[in-house]
Amino acid sequence: MAPQRFHEQFEQIQRSMCDVPLAMGPDDSAEFIYEKGYVLVRDGEDARVVEDTVRAHFTAEPDLVQDHVRRASPQTNRSGITRIQVGDPGEGDRAGDRPVAHALRALRESEGRAGRRLVSRNHLVSIAVNSCPGDEPAPVALADGLNPAQAEGTYDAESAIGVLVVDTGLMRDFRSSPLLAHTDGDAQIKECDDDGVLQQYVGHGTFIAGLVAAVAPNTGITVRNSLNDAGAILESEFGEKLFEAVDAGGWPDILSLSAGTSNGRTDGLLGIEAFMRELRDQRTLLVAAAGNNGSATPFWPAAYADLPDYQDVVLSVGALRGDGEFGACFSNHGPWVKVYAPGERLTGVLTGFDAPMPYIYQHSTYDTCRYGFGYACTCVSPRHTGVLSEQGGSTKPDQVMFEGLAHWSGTSFATPLVAGLIASHMSAQQESDPRVARYKMLAANSGYAEVRGAHVAALRPGTWRPVPVLPPAPRS
Repeated sequence: MAPQRFHEQFEQIQRSMCDVPLAMGPDDSAEFIYEKGYVLVRDGEDARVVEDTVRAHFTAEPDLVQDHVRRASPQTNRSGITRIQVGDPGEGDRAGDRPVAHALRALRESEGRAGRRLVSRNHLVSIAVNSCPGDEPAPVALADGLNPAQAEGTYDAESAIGVLVVDTGLMRDFRSSPLLAHTDGDAQIKECDDDGVLQQYVGHGTFIAGLVAAVAPNTGITVRNSLNDAGAILESEFGEKLFEAVDAGGWPDILSLSAGTSNGRTDGLLGIEAFMRELRDQRTLLVAAAGNNGSATPFWPAAYADLPDYQDVVLSVGALRGDGEFGACFSNHGPWVKVYAPGERLTGVLTGFDAPMPYIYQHSTYDTCRYGFGYACTCVSPRHTGVLSEQGGSTKPDQVMFEGLAHWSGTSFATPLVAGLIASHMSAQQESDPRVARYKMLAANSGYAEVRGAHVAALRPGTWRPVPVLPPAPRS
């Protein structure tokens, strides 16, 4: 994406996490975002080695200051990691962080001798991936109906499949939607800012719960608001939040997750190592979004689906474009993405149905997004609207009316479709093991699509309707 658009979205997420200085990396490539001034290590002996090695390296370098090197979090916790401060997070700009880069460099020889990673940046795990949403929710008239439409079936509390959605939480009036009658969980912490503008990714968790319920009526859905900062969380906190989510209601049959990050590596995220090991020993299936960067770079935790120890544990999901025949251009791709499902211009529940909900709304005023398709997007030239406008801009945020439904696009929404299809298969086949159900369903699936020239497995719900793919808009 254009650097200017990335920087504006970076500012938005930085405002939401105002007490955490962030940097882009590596080398201002915007591949990922991480916390300035800190690194992650496993607690115990690894933490001692890293702290001592970094302090010695900084002492030997005249341009570096070792005074900041210290433990910054408890030495032991359930997620098994410790933050170590290596520099002043207030120094420098968002283009990078010299102390963190030098700390990683200082450990190269030790990691080579150990044959494993000892230290990591503290990445930002996010729904927005590189802090640039490919799409914003747009209001849809109730008469247009859901897409996918609600599948036939009934809810039975005794046999319902448990689906846990770790996301932004639920809108305050979600219970007025009949589709969400068997959904529960945490409320969205703050729907609008002080000016009444709908905040970024508000409604995301509600939308995902509605997609699961539409595809799989016999599900009990729980939505947690773990990702309440513009859909983002630091890696150092992510593992703890995942543990909290499963502790609150037990390990579910299916865990649907639409957030993640790349990290330039092929061995996962240090911050969720402990959670992933415990997940492996459970029967829960993690269905995870492949991300929206249009990249083949592994995106975690979805890319665990390609690691030998986790192939049975994780199913990674990419997005198909509106016609369902090809991969959506925003969708990450590659052999680590195991299945694709519709993810463009789906219609689902954003708010309840008791009364139309008026919102001040910061979506683009342009009718085409950077991918050339006909839905609103914040990442277009020459300007954003609302809080993302350039200084002195005259365009005001729109006042829009949500009657309950919205269009939205992203791998975020292909993911719950797959989670719902697996849950539906479990109910229909009376299969109690979600990991077995996943393999049986994919083995019986005859659907395929083309993604960047590759022939890939594709799951299309029976109640989903293709939508026209518009030609790219002319560049201005």
